[in-house]
Order: sequence, then structure tokens, then C-alpha cells
Amino acid sequence: MKIGDVSFWYADMGLPETRRAALGGDETADVAIIGAGFTGLWTAWYLKQAKPDLKVLVIEKEFAGFGASGRNGGWCMGTFAWNHEAYARATSREAVLEQVRELEGTVAEITRICAEEGIDADILPSEEMMVATNPAQLSRMKEEIAHRQHWGDGHRVRELTPAEVAQRINIPGVLGAMVVSGMARVQPAKLVRGLAEAVERKGAVIFEETEVLSYAQGRVVTNRGTVRAPIILRCTEGFTAGIEGYKRDWLPLNSAQIATVPLPPEAWAKIGWDGHELIGDMKNAYCYCQRTREGRITVGARGVPYKYASQMDKNGAPDAETIRRLTAILHEHFPEAAKYPIDHAWCGVIGVPRDWCATVGLDRATGLGWAGGYVGVGVSTSNLAGRTLADLALGRDTAITRLPWVNRRVRQWEPEPFRWLGVHLMYRLLGIADRREAQLRGKPSRFAALGNWITGRH
Repeated sequence: MKIGDVSFWYADMGLPETRRAALGGDETADVAIIGAGFTGLWTAWYLKQAKPDLKVLVIEKEFAGFGASGRNGGWCMGTFAWNHEAYARATSREAVLEQVRELEGTVAEITRICAEEGIDADILPSEEMMVATNPAQLSRMKEEIAHRQHWGDGHRVRELTPAEVAQRINIPGVLGAMVVSGMARVQPAKLVRGLAEAVERKGAVIFEETEVLSYAQGRVVTNRGTVRAPIILRCTEGFTAGIEGYKRDWLPLNSAQIATVPLPPEAWAKIGWDGHELIGDMKNAYCYCQRTREGRITVGARGVPYKYASQMDKNGAPDAETIRRLTAILHEHFPEAAKYPIDHAWCGVIGVPRDWCATVGLDRATGLGWAGGYVGVGVSTSNLAGRTLADLALGRDTAITRLPWVNRRVRQWEPEPFRWLGVHLMYRLLGIADRREAQLRGKPSRFAALGNWITGRH
């Protein structure tokens, strides 16, 4: 089994054989973007699309797509995954419904641009299927369906009976499932690499192996020189804590995955899954699974949820206990897969604001902008974030620059050891809740509500 090496997705296609040039000294630009993941690259793409003569520089510590953009579960969802009520309190219900609609369109937008730019990212239109395997999960699923219907997603959501689930996929003990339409499966590393090349074709410049040490109005200080620009956009998501002065803004929450070897036709005949749905479950500590292009199963979930003092993983390598937990989830939902070995395990971080609500913004006085805090739904969300940042940077007043997540600010995370204790306590309580729900087979456990309350998740 391969561990780390950034992710399986790069093993599937090959890590970059060479790196793009690093910053060669002091530079100037019209717009400087920190981070060459989905957010930074989409922002650069839309900026150059709107104004081809704009000088756009993208500054990346490792290589384009090194972070979550090249490590995620490949769920291109176009859904609103945060607290609707929190956004509505600051704006209005109508504004939140507009953001729901804009996010829904991101899947088609990404698919369109990939077709136009010739990006082969294994994009396959599909649906999300969240399964319930005990009464508490089923109750939570029905509440989620009602919640989504209330907040404008009703036309995308429907409930399946156990028999209807069985027609699609064989998961033991299923009591029902929630299906959400309008999604797509992707190979994320292929998508981010293709997007980086498309950005370069439009004339933006990506500097790799260039670490941003600090930034302020008009200036980005790196280990290779200083970039001066009137507009500076921070697109570092889970890696934001590594920049001086931003350690407590967004918490880098760890998520890990495993990939099986390609399963033979006889295994797929027993599992089903011909529709390549994006499979998850209604546990409090949920999982996310994909059937890949070549017939592997990937399973993701939270491993060691957070490293003390916002430390990062080493090249995507998870710990042995996390791999064991992910393997147990694989065998629980897909027992036929237990006959076949795990081929790869990896991990990465996602950015989590204190209120678990994503944000995009630009301070007009300083020219400093930001986007992120996607809490795990960044593949599609980053597209809308990039479009929004581009409009803000160009000074445009558009429908998307008035969405409720624009210029939303929340308080920082607590200093250590309190944030480490809070996050680990939350996941401990979620684990207790899932075990109690499985054993007692009754109502949803209050331990989960307590865990989420401690960290502001709901």
C-alpha cells in the first residue's frame, strides 16, 4: 500500500515531473493571487477572461494543486453546505436562496469550461446518495430532506426506499437514502492540473516553489522576492494558518481517504453502483465514497481531525489508526471489497471558519481579498468563489457580489490548547453518538448536538 505521495489522484496521473519556475525576484502585477488551488486558479481564469490585458500572478508554495484541490473526494456538488440561518440573519432568506441557485449552477459551469478548454477530468454527471442504516440516521435524513426543501433545494432532493436503494447499490442494512441530483464525479487532480494549464494559456503566470511569508496592503513578501500589486487575493483555504498573522482565522481540519485496487467485474456484479453515485452516510461522523473511472472504491472521512497548533500533514501521509478506521468503513458499506487490498491512503486539510460558513470578500480600502472556509465542498464552491473574487477585484457590482457570503467576517478560533481540545472533543462526541445510535437504534443522540455546539458547527 502506498501512503501519502500527496494523493492517489496523482498516482493515477503522475506527479509533475518538473515544477514551474519560482519567482525570480521582485515583481509587480495588477492582481497577485496567493495559492494555486481551485480558488486561485478559477479567480485567475475569470480575471483573464474578463480583461485579457490584466497582469495576473499566482504564487504557490509547492505546485499547482498540491493542497485540497488535488486530494479531495472528487465530489462536484453545487450545494449549499453551511448554516442557512446564519447567513439569513445577516442578510435575508431571499439572498440565501439566490446563493443556493448560484451554487447549483457551478457543476454545469465547470463541465462547460472543461469541455471548452479540453480538460479531461473524468467528469461524469451523477447524484449524491446518503444512506441511513439505523433509525436515528433515518430520522436525521428526513430532517435534512425537509431542511433542503425549505431552503430551495427541494427540486433536487428525493427519498428512496430500501428496495429502491437496492436497485442501485448493495449496502447492508439500508433503511432508506436521500438522493440529490445535479452533481458530478471528477478526478480532482486532473481537473486542477488542466485548469492551471488553461490559466496559463490565457496569459496568467504561476510561480511555484515560492513561499508567501506575509502580505499586507500592496505587498506580498515571499522567500524569493516581493510582489507589489494593488489587489492581493488570498486563496489558501486550509493552508491559511501557515501565513504570518492568520494562524487562527481558519482551522486546518484533516480529512483522509483510501483507494482500493481496481475491483474485478464479479465484485461489481455483487456491489452494483452502475450509476457511479457519490455515496455517503447519515452518521454524525460521515463518510464520502466514489467509484472511480477504473473501478476502484475510494472512501474518505475525518482521521486525526486536527493537529496541535495548526500543524500540517507531511506530503499527505495519514496515520495507521486513520487507515484502519477508513478500511472498517469500506468493509461495513461494501463487504465484497474486503476481499481486495487497499492500494493507497492519503490525507489533506480543509479550511474551517469559526462559524463553519464559507466566505468571499475584498476590502476596498486595502485591496486585500480572500475566499475559502468551504468545510469540504470546495470542488464546486471554489468556482463561484473565483467568479466572485474576479468581479470584486474588477470593481464590478453584480448579482454574485451581493450574495450573503460576500465580506462576511467572524471571530477567530481560540488560542491553543483550547481549539485543539474543542475539535477533538467534538469528534469524540460524534463518535459516541454514532455508537449509541447503532446500539440503541432509537432517536438521534444528543451527544452529537453537544459536540457540534462546542465548535460552532451548528
